[in-house]
Amino acid sequence: MYYAYKYRLKPSDAHREELDRHRDICRQLYNHALYRFNQIPEDAGTLNQRVRSIRDELPGLKGWWDGLSDVYSTVLQTTVMRIEQNITSLGKLKQNGYGVGQLKWKPPREFRSFTYSQSGFKLDKKGGQTVLCLSKLADIPIRLHRAIPDDATLKQVTLKKEPTGEWFATFGVEMDREPPEPPENPERCAGIDVGILTYAHDTDGMAVGSLDLSNERERLEREQRKLSRKQHGSNNYEKQRRRVAECHADLRRKRRDFLHKLSNYYAREYDLVAVEDLNVKGMVESPSNSRNTASAAWRTFLSLLEYKCEREGTHSVAVNPRGTTKECASCGVSTEKPLWVREHSCPACGFEADRDANAAWNILSRGLEDIGVGYSESTSSETLRGSDGLRKSLRDFRTPVETALPVDTPVSAKRVVEAGSPPLKREPSGER
Repeated sequence: MYYAYKYRLKPSDAHREELDRHRDICRQLYNHALYRFNQIPEDAGTLNQRVRSIRDELPGLKGWWDGLSDVYSTVLQTTVMRIEQNITSLGKLKQNGYGVGQLKWKPPREFRSFTYSQSGFKLDKKGGQTVLCLSKLADIPIRLHRAIPDDATLKQVTLKKEPTGEWFATFGVEMDREPPEPPENPERCAGIDVGILTYAHDTDGMAVGSLDLSNERERLEREQRKLSRKQHGSNNYEKQRRRVAECHADLRRKRRDFLHKLSNYYAREYDLVAVEDLNVKGMVESPSNSRNTASAAWRTFLSLLEYKCEREGTHSVAVNPRGTTKECASCGVSTEKPLWVREHSCPACGFEADRDANAAWNILSRGLEDIGVGYSESTSSETLRGSDGLRKSLRDFRTPVETALPVDTPVSAKRVVEAGSPPLKREPSGER
């Protein structure tokens, strides 16, 4: 099992200067290696072979390149091999329908990290504090806010400078243990319907509100307006640019902290978690509500939930989201509903529930079908009604019931009315 542990460094001014120097040497080496790579014909070998041929030129480069010998050898090697990683990533994006071009030279502002691999680094105690010892660089104090497990092996460390000017160290860690196997017959199961106002609504009746970041966004907008009035390249411009970067970092950290805690809760509390496999890219490209969709970071939440479930031995199932809101969780009748209708009321079987709760049960039902969990033949045929029914086991949930319409017949939205909401069409006075 492989994990990443990220910690904040506390470098002095001298350390910062040395870190920046090593980072710039790696940037120049990357640009040189990219230039050499473009000169090699494609029929000269595979991608890995062509990049390795450039890596083998490093000993010769040190003879005429001043400063290259000041950087640890594995750092130089990983810098060259980054070309292979970037080209592979571009290939995956192209397969997913994204338009991609070619790799370009990196200016100083875009090359922010370098990596020690396998050797040249260690954690140590000096002067009563924990330091990160980096070969040919320095011993830099590090804020080790959580301990790395004793059975973990440090494989690599990546040093990265954020736009705010802060330095972070990310350790690649290998655990000498296998993840637990998910249970064959999961007992505690949850279906999760994600949204904007209510971020997650599950089948246990828990509704988690979205994180309120309105104050942070207002502050970001104020700082961005101030930045637009500064002269580009001046000292005041640089100071204001860092303030804007700090606002972006504050937003990102609070959002990821919320998503980490929420995904960790579901991964640890349940044996199976079913979610929608949303096309977030298409939803963000839609002209309506794209800002709130991007701010919700649903794809990040799904990615975090997936790896945490694997770590905890929990089933993580991504189901087709089509029709989960329209379909009745009790009888399966499809009912058209506009967005302002927040209550599900089935005209076929009379089942009433919150709109998001009904969708969560449909998601869970599809998730159980995907992993091959069936339903008991001796289940009751009683139709579920009210919030108490929603908390019943799914084995007593989707059972055959007598319906007024066939299951595959859509029902008009005029027959579904939310309590307290205005009618779709106001009737003339005096008529009923």
